[in-house]
Amino acid sequence: MQIEEIIRVLENWASPVLQEPYDNCGLLVGSPYWECSSILISLDITEEVINEAKGKGCNLIIAHHPILFKGLKKITGKTYVERAIICAIKNDIAVYAIHTNLDNIATGVNAEIAKRSGLLNCTVLQPKSLMFKKLYAFVPYSHIEAVRNAIFNAGAGHIGNYSECSFTNQGEGSFKPEQGATPFLGTIGHRHTENELKLEVIFPNWLEASIINAMKTAHPYEEVAYDIVQLSNEFQSVGSGMIGELAEPINEIAFLELLKKQFGLQIIRHTALLGKPIQKIAVCGGAGSFLINKALAAGADIFVTADLKYHEFFDAEGKMLLADIGHWESEQFTIDLIADYLKTKFPTFALLKTEVKTNPVNYYS
Repeated sequence: MQIEEIIRVLENWASPVLQEPYDNCGLLVGSPYWECSSILISLDITEEVINEAKGKGCNLIIAHHPILFKGLKKITGKTYVERAIICAIKNDIAVYAIHTNLDNIATGVNAEIAKRSGLLNCTVLQPKSLMFKKLYAFVPYSHIEAVRNAIFNAGAGHIGNYSECSFTNQGEGSFKPEQGATPFLGTIGHRHTENELKLEVIFPNWLEASIINAMKTAHPYEEVAYDIVQLSNEFQSVGSGMIGELAEPINEIAFLELLKKQFGLQIIRHTALLGKPIQKIAVCGGAGSFLINKALAAGADIFVTADLKYHEFFDAEGKMLLADIGHWESEQFTIDLIADYLKTKFPTFALLKTEVKTNPVNYYS
C-alpha cells in the first residue's frame, strides 16, 4: 500500500482545509508514492522517535504536532528540528502531521478529551463560519433524482445530524443551441423552453470540485447551468474546543481529582475554587486561552485547557474555574485516537504507537 492511500483516509477524516492559517499539516517529509511498510504514531517528531521508527521497520510517522512550522534556510543539524529532518531523510522515513485540522473536527482531539472526562451531549465550543457553500443547479425533471443522488454521494447535503438535505422549486428554462452544440433537448438555431427544477444543496468548501464533477457527470445537459454561493452559516461540527456536561454535578475537588486520574497528572494549575458544583465543562487540547471568553459565555463551570499565562488566569473573572493540565498531558491520547481510527480503515495493517515520551516538560516534587 502506498503512503498516499493512508493520507487519503486521514484527509477524508480531517481535511487539511480545516487547519488554522499558522499551521503546517500534511506530508512534511518523504514521497506519497512510497510503499508503506508500517506506521508509527506519535504526538511529536524528534530524532528519538525517528530512530524508534527505523528500529521497528516503520517508514511512515504520523504525528499530531508538525516538526516544521516555517521554512528552514539551513539544514545543518544545529537544532533538534534540523537533526530530526536529516535523520528522517537519511532513513527514507516519511513524516505526516495532522494537527489543528484534527483539533477542529467533532470526532477529533477535543472529543477524545471530553470522552475521557466523562462528558455527555458534547458540541463544538466555537464553530467555524464561512465553511459552507450552496449549489444551485437547474435540472430537467427526468434527471432530478440522478443528479440529486450523485451530489449526495459526493458529500453534499449534510446539516448537523441530517443527511441528503436539499430543496427544489420549479420553473421554466430557455436556451437556443448554436452551431457546434450537441443539445440533449432542442434543435440548433431554435430557442427551446423546458420545465426544470432548481435544486439547492449545501456542502463543505473542500468538497466543491468533487461535487461539481459528480453533478456534471449525472446531468444530461452539454452545458450545465449552476451557481455557487459562499455562505456565512456556522459549521456546527467544525471548530475550536468542545463543551459538554457530566451526568450529575460534582464538587470542584472531585472533578480535579477525576482529571488527575484520567490524564495521569502530577499537578493542575487552576484559579481559586468557587465553591460551586461542576457539571457544564468546556475543554480545549493544547493552548486554549483564546476560548476563555467563549467558555464563559457558554456558561461553563470549568474550562480545561493548557499553556495558560499568568494574566490569563484573571480572565475567568471569578465566574468560572480555569484548569491548566499541561499541553502534552491534554493531547497525549491523540495517539490512541489516530490509531483507533486507522485500525477501522486498515484492520490488518501494522500500526504501532510510540514508546518515546516526548513531553519536554518535567515536574519536580
